[in-house]
Amino acid sequence: MRVGAIAHTGRCTTMLVSPIVGFLASTTVACASACSFEPQDTGRIADVIDIRTLRMADGAEVRLTGIEPAIGWPSTAALTALIPDGDVALHGDSDTPDRYGRQSAFVFVETDGPPLQVRLLRAGAALASGTVPNAGCAAELAAAEAAARRAKAGLWALDDVIKKAVIPGDILAQLGRFVVVEGHVLSVREAGNTTYLNFGRRWTRDFAVSISRRMVTAFAGAGITLKSLERRRIRVRGWVESRGGPRIEARHVGQIEVVGDQ
Repeated sequence: MRVGAIAHTGRCTTMLVSPIVGFLASTTVACASACSFEPQDTGRIADVIDIRTLRMADGAEVRLTGIEPAIGWPSTAALTALIPDGDVALHGDSDTPDRYGRQSAFVFVETDGPPLQVRLLRAGAALASGTVPNAGCAAELAAAEAAARRAKAGLWALDDVIKKAVIPGDILAQLGRFVVVEGHVLSVREAGNTTYLNFGRRWTRDFAVSISRRMVTAFAGAGITLKSLERRRIRVRGWVESRGGPRIEARHVGQIEVVGDQ
């Protein structure tokens, strides 16, 4: 693929939704997308490997930043339908390949429209990962997913996309997979270098979210103390682990969203 800049012209209005506190504001930005980082490459897409992975005409693989597949949802067709005949532009904060040699990027098929990631989320064909550190871009992805959820588009027409924290068995059944869980935080406790958001009283069976001490500052920077999540209803997303009961480790602020009080 060759390096090339894409000129983003015009202005757009983006509804910003904080992953922590919900609605913030609508704002007019100078480009078509808050996820329009530095241009990396341009090239033609040759194949869709899965909902997050593209093979370019020169053989390089590109990983779509900021989204994850939904369990049991056949979403590859939705991505295939969005692939143009011409070149696409890759934008990102780094073009360093991951350990598998894939380049992570936001992929644009137009100079004045959103990236493929936003289009997929709006169609209900994927889930926002909550791992994008840029606040504006994370808000754009969250807003796209929220719009699809309200419209019951795509995967959101299903009843069990969001797992219930009070049913730990359903969460543990998705061990090693990316899931979204919602429920009331019963307690917030520290143990060593880790803070736990507990959704039940039985440590060996109930669902909990773990947050390392190094992430406490990041949450504080987003305007929230972990203790304030006690008795709040939150939505958390991430990969399911088993530590007695099912666990999700929040490595990024965007993985946790406050959706209400008890």
